[in-house]
Amino acid sequence: MDILEEIVAHKRVEIDERKRFVPLQQFTGAIQQMMDEGKPASMSEALTSSATGIIAEFKRKSPSKGWIHRDVKPQEVTPLYQSNEASALSILTDTQYFGGYDEYIQQARQAGVTIPILYKNFIIDEYQLFQARFCGASAVLLIAACLTKDECKHLQHLAHELGMETLLEMHNYRDFDYASLEPDMYGINNRNLGTFTTDVNNSFRLASRLPQGACLVSESGISHPDTVKELREVGFRGFLIGERFMREADPGAALKQFIEEV
Repeated sequence: MDILEEIVAHKRVEIDERKRFVPLQQFTGAIQQMMDEGKPASMSEALTSSATGIIAEFKRKSPSKGWIHRDVKPQEVTPLYQSNEASALSILTDTQYFGGYDEYIQQARQAGVTIPILYKNFIIDEYQLFQARFCGASAVLLIAACLTKDECKHLQHLAHELGMETLLEMHNYRDFDYASLEPDMYGINNRNLGTFTTDVNNSFRLASRLPQGACLVSESGISHPDTVKELREVGFRGFLIGERFMREADPGAALKQFIEEV
């Protein structure tokens, strides 16, 4: 079993347990009220209109590297990301492998974050989309490697019904069959989720296979401002960066310096 298979197997157990303890009916009323108040800010629009397109990620841990910044708090870091001109945020909500929680998005919103937030998890069930909307996410990640094309299509439709956008994550040529689903954002993950090895050249190799004019996002392994400049030249408008900032004592200051160099 590779790392992705292990994560998805654990996720199925985790979701079943959560459904028993927190039935969907417990928060559908609150979600309806949120939907009546309007849609969250558009992440795709924020990226395409930005001069940098940096998606600053709040990430405490990874399966391959262990703890990155164990004691950091979302209500402290995420407002700094916003004030230092991140175009959007990504917040890891997987607990077992990434040390995240849904509450981290709620804490970011309560701390005054208004820019778009991506709910970053391994989504395989409708229930998780309701979780994402309830905690204040603007968009959700759908990973081609975790889903059949029909499952992905269904989850994308429901995400849209709930007022959220979708970032469809692809890694190799096999995944490109999913591109016809026309997500709000097309992501290329530079990290192989089976082995967790990273190669940023993956985005350069696959960029030409994506629709021209679409909102393209390069994910993982970006550590130098020059890489962002080069990726923009081949059509990318979003750049998801986590460890580069989270390893620093002050992630907000690290983001500020990075953007200045871009």
